[in-house]
Amino acid sequence: MPLPSLPTVLTLNALLDAHLATHPERTAFIDDDEKLSYAAFDTHAENAARWLEGQGIGAGDRVAVWLVNRIEWLALLFGAARIGATVVAVNTRYRRAEVEYILSKSGAKMLVLQLNFRKIDFPAELAGVSPEAVPALKSIAVIDHDDNTPSTILGVPTVACDLSAATGSVRDRTAAHADAPVILFTTSGTTKAPKLVVHPQRTIATHSRRAADAYGFAEPGAVMLAALPFCGVFGLNGALAAFAAGAPVVLIDTFDGPEGARLIQLHKVTHTFGSDEMYRRLLDSASGEKPFPSARVFGFAAFQPGLSTFAATAAERGVPLTGLYGSSEVQALFSLQLAHAPFDQRIEGGGYPASKHEAAIRIRDLETGALLPPGVSGEIEISSPCNFVGYLENPEATAEALTDDGFFRTGDVGRLRDDGSFIYETRKGDAIRLSGFLVNPVEIEDEIKALDGVDDAQVVSVELNGQARPVAFVIAHAGRTIDQAVVIDAVKAKIAAFKVPARVWSVSEFPVTQSSNGVKIQRARLREMAMTRVLAESAP
Repeated sequence: MPLPSLPTVLTLNALLDAHLATHPERTAFIDDDEKLSYAAFDTHAENAARWLEGQGIGAGDRVAVWLVNRIEWLALLFGAARIGATVVAVNTRYRRAEVEYILSKSGAKMLVLQLNFRKIDFPAELAGVSPEAVPALKSIAVIDHDDNTPSTILGVPTVACDLSAATGSVRDRTAAHADAPVILFTTSGTTKAPKLVVHPQRTIATHSRRAADAYGFAEPGAVMLAALPFCGVFGLNGALAAFAAGAPVVLIDTFDGPEGARLIQLHKVTHTFGSDEMYRRLLDSASGEKPFPSARVFGFAAFQPGLSTFAATAAERGVPLTGLYGSSEVQALFSLQLAHAPFDQRIEGGGYPASKHEAAIRIRDLETGALLPPGVSGEIEISSPCNFVGYLENPEATAEALTDDGFFRTGDVGRLRDDGSFIYETRKGDAIRLSGFLVNPVEIEDEIKALDGVDDAQVVSVELNGQARPVAFVIAHAGRTIDQAVVIDAVKAKIAAFKVPARVWSVSEFPVTQSSNGVKIQRARLREMAMTRVLAESAP
């Protein structure tokens, strides 16, 4: 189906208005197997806008949303857009210290939450937050508010978040400016305190439309499963791209393998996006040789080792995993590999930008600062009309992240292809400079993981005798042991001498951190562990 016509400068509600003009009763969302039309969602969004205003929220105010994937999350986003307010996306995996930091840093006037959800004890987490740290907070809005809801939390009053009880007049939704900040995302913050990434309506809406066109959401029969949380770009951008194209979005409050598999099969889902961990759980939960015959674009980012082996297994079961690239600053689904590309190329991170005629990608040498030709690895820099506009109240970090000509320094290492697409290789801090060469540790890890008895491997570099050398942490198969000499001798015949690990240590697990998109291995922590072991070896 053709994409609806839209104004040149987009707002979030312009995406909705285009559907209301031509097919208001078409299904926009499927929530708990109930269908919600664009007209019904418009009512939710309008009620959210009126309710926010009734609670004293206006243009320029910030509302922190600490919810799982519910229709209220999206209604609050579109409602905030109508009145010029900004949603602060709070990860449901965040705990006391992180929530306190986000509320304090954002200056949120209101916090919206659901007090108890499955194993998430929101009241317990809030109990440790210091009221002095969140002076801007004036109210806490509780979804499913009942007689047991405390009258105050953190010393501020609680109110029922009942969007259906909104009152007031219908507003002119075109009045909200496209450059008004509409959402704040957090950076991952695994090594530093997270920054708040500012996106106005223009960047979010424009990217939604570009991704809708680029990744086949407008093709007949397209259906999107929103498997990842809306609090991160990975979860929200996919849902909004499908929304922009008119493809129904199937909601799942928090990802669950069996439930995700059921929804894909029930609703004939064609598109979804997530981590490799998510897809492992989906396939483990699905029976049959090819459990998801409707699958067209299942985009993924790799957070765990063993990618190529798993992707091959997924392909054998009819799941076409496709590598992509994104970040809070450039948005998720910034780029995607071609679905018909050869397997080895299709599963690599990176790809072709959704804003194919407007985005620019270049690679800069990490040491000299020179721009590099295709095929040579360096830091990825991106310019796009969908890039963020800065970090909230952090001009120093914003200036550090942007070049003088407006490119975002991603902090990622990759290389250009001759056709203008690119390949993501690793985080800049994870790349290893060995004997003058920039090396992706995955090259070494793959060789170690191919050895008999090895379940997993991670490689970092440390300084040994004044020289950077690779070292490996290895997890053995159950009941097996790892011999350092055997591993070193085995990989010597396969890779260059400067890539051969100088040390191999056996561990039972890798240090990890939780993100809104899944579990990520902490390479910085692995480097610390490696240095500790090296120093212990030299101690008298």
